[in-house]
Amino acid sequence: MTDLAVHEHIGLPVFERLGPHASRAEQVAHLAEAARQIRVQDLKLVHHAGAGHIGGDFSAIDILATLYGAVLDISPDRVGDPERDRFILSKGHVAGALYTTLAAFGFLPAAELATFLRPLSALNGHPNRTKVAGVEASTGPLGHGLPVAVGHALSAKLDGSPRRTYVLTGDGELQEGSNWEAMMAAAQHRLDRLTVIVDRNRLQQGATVKETNDLDPLRDKAAAFGLAVTEVDGHDHGELLDVLSAAPSPGKPSFVIAHTHKGHPISFMSDDVAWHHKVPDEAEYHQALTELEKR
Repeated sequence: MTDLAVHEHIGLPVFERLGPHASRAEQVAHLAEAARQIRVQDLKLVHHAGAGHIGGDFSAIDILATLYGAVLDISPDRVGDPERDRFILSKGHVAGALYTTLAAFGFLPAAELATFLRPLSALNGHPNRTKVAGVEASTGPLGHGLPVAVGHALSAKLDGSPRRTYVLTGDGELQEGSNWEAMMAAAQHRLDRLTVIVDRNRLQQGATVKETNDLDPLRDKAAAFGLAVTEVDGHDHGELLDVLSAAPSPGKPSFVIAHTHKGHPISFMSDDVAWHHKVPDEAEYHQALTELEKR
């Protein structure tokens, strides 16, 4: 870890939630700026570490910023509250996006981002719930997070609790059968306070999802499993805010297909499968930083 890396992350502002009287336009602008700053920090994180999954990070950041910035009933001083909402990052390889989001909303000291992937760092390549406050589940094996989320949602129902559980999966990850078993269980138990969000960037390691094991028609399949399905632009903070904060469909888990672009919004990364775990070189790093600053 270099002093330069620490200094660059310290510049990340902490985004407080807007008050209840903020307009929708103010909320959307607030979330957009938070997402931009999170991407800047994530770019620095991956560049300085020399490793990471920046393409998937960037496709998921608008979703994460909306959840932590406006939707989840949780705050840095309530990470142990049994009645807090739960968020589980099932696509655990984009841990960098989660760490930078947690830092942006005050759950993690910004300077700690400079330790990403360093020896003895709490910020591993996959999130570890015993090491990082705000991480609800240790994830990484694909198809693992959604079953854990179903367990959390079932626990809340048995407790008679209004708390909600959100889980973010990759679309390639849905090729794992454990997800569909979990969805059947969620529908069977009428877990309507569970929201499954799919980061639908249509790319996975080395190929498109369609070339590997096509999921389409994904909407129809999820509906057939008993879930209430909605599709959104996964980079539109207004759409995300409306859908993710909406009241649950009675008796049905929610299944949100968020259409995204791997590497968004960087010109040379967007929709390029090579950026699944490619690391930007010095020239690419500065170009991406310039593009983010212009936004």
